[in-house]
Amino acid sequence: MQSVYFDDSQTMSWVLGINDRNVSYLEILLGSEIFVRGNSISSDKPSFFSDFIDRLIKVAKQRECELSESEIFMEYQLLNCDDSLIKPFSKKDNCINVSSKSVYPKSPKQAEFINLLNLNQICFAVGPAGTGKTFLAIAHALSQLLTGKKQKIVLTRPVVEAGESLGFLPGDLSQKLNPYLKPLYDSMEYLLTPAQIKKLEENGSIEISPLAYMRGRSINKAVIILDEAQNTTKNQMKMFLTRLGESSQAIITGDITQIDLPKKSESGLVHALSILHDIESLSITEFSKNDIIRSRIVKEIISCYDNE
Repeated sequence: MQSVYFDDSQTMSWVLGINDRNVSYLEILLGSEIFVRGNSISSDKPSFFSDFIDRLIKVAKQRECELSESEIFMEYQLLNCDDSLIKPFSKKDNCINVSSKSVYPKSPKQAEFINLLNLNQICFAVGPAGTGKTFLAIAHALSQLLTGKKQKIVLTRPVVEAGESLGFLPGDLSQKLNPYLKPLYDSMEYLLTPAQIKKLEENGSIEISPLAYMRGRSINKAVIILDEAQNTTKNQMKMFLTRLGESSQAIITGDITQIDLPKKSESGLVHALSILHDIESLSITEFSKNDIIRSRIVKEIISCYDNE
C-alpha cells in the first residue's frame, strides 16, 4: 500500500477537490481504489501512484487552485511521456491573461502554441478534438483585444454541415452563422461574461464574418480566427490568407481527420500545410491524441476510431 501525505489541508483540497470529488476520477485513471484518511491518501498501486500524487501536489501549489479533471488527466499523461516532458508547468511559463483570468498551458504542446502565437503573424493549429487549440486561439485574441494591441476580433468558419442538412435558418446574417460559431462562443463565455461579450459585439470589437463574404477585404489591426479550417477549399484558404493586413494576425484551427467536404474536393487546410511551412512569421503546431486534455474518455474514443 502506497501512501502520500499532504503538508496542509488547503493543498489537499486543491488536489482532491471539494468533498473529495476528484477521488473517483483518480480511481478511474489509476484503476485501483483510493483511501483518504486524515491528511493522507493511499492506494495499492505501485510507485507510480506516489509519483503521480506528488506531481499533482506540485502543480496545485503552483496554480493555487483546485485541479480540474482535464488538468489531472494531462498530468497523468505526462508521466507516461518522455522524461523531458514531465516538468510541471509553473506561473513563470507562458500564460494568457484575459480580464481577471489567467490561462495556463496544460501540456508541452499548448505551451509551444502559446509561444508561437506571441511570435508569428499567421499560426496554424491542427489536431484532434479536445486539445485546446480553439480555446487558446480565443484566449489569445481576447487578450490582444482587451490590452489594446488589436482593435477587433474577426470570427469566421466555412459553412459546411457535418453530415446533416440543417435547412433554412431564420434571422439576419450573424444569426444564421451563430450556430456554426458556437464552439468559439463557448470558449469566450468561459473567459468573459455574456454582458461583456455583448458589449464587444455592439461596439464592433467582435465581428462575425462568413468566409465567403471576406473576398475583397483588407483586414487591419485585428485577430482573425478561422475555425474548422479543414472544411475550406483551396481557393477559400488562399482567399482568407490574402485578406491579412500587416497589423493583423490570423489563427487557423482544424482537424484534418474530420473533413466534411465532398469527396472530390481537396481540403484547403491540408493543401496549405503542405506548401506554406517555410514562410517566415508563419507557424504550424500539430497536436496529437496524446495532447487531449478535454477528458480521458474523449482520448479513448479517438483512439478507437483511429484503430478501426
